[in-house]
Amino acid sequence: MNIETTPIEGLLVITPRVFNDSRGYFYETYNEARYRQAGIDAHFVQDNQSSSCYGVVRGLHFQRGEWAQAKLVSCLIGSVLDVAVDLREGSPTYGKWYSVELTAENHKQFFIPRGFAHGFSVLSEHAVFTYKCDNLYHPEAEGGVRLDDPTLNIDWRVPTDKWILSDKDKKHPFL
Repeated sequence: MNIETTPIEGLLVITPRVFNDSRGYFYETYNEARYRQAGIDAHFVQDNQSSSCYGVVRGLHFQRGEWAQAKLVSCLIGSVLDVAVDLREGSPTYGKWYSVELTAENHKQFFIPRGFAHGFSVLSEHAVFTYKCDNLYHPEAEGGVRLDDPTLNIDWRVPTDKWILSDKDKKHPFL
């Protein structure tokens, strides 16, 4: 696998080694020992999956305190723009964001450590998105940041008039 660092410390883009032949493809989506050797020291305890159509924008979500979560995310079907925002107090990149396009074809994964808000927009007609979390979800620890926060100025690559948002995501505060 190939691991790319990003301008924000801790965020990693992982491209697994994919074996293609006439039957299709095979690749290892996760191997704790190998990922630990690569600097991803997370013990994942919960897997989640979502299915969405074009225009869905989810996020920006995070878990507070002892329920903070590191995530390893990927797109199984379609294409998404995945975004992480640094919320770590005292970080030199606090309030900065980084995005990566995750597709069924590129098989890339995005590792997001604890202390980040996370969201994604669906760029294809349909997408199935999966993520591993290193802590269980607790609704009372949930927080969020508005997707259209002007200080972040995130280009979700979906026109705002096409956005499909949850009521909860519309009500998140600005950073």
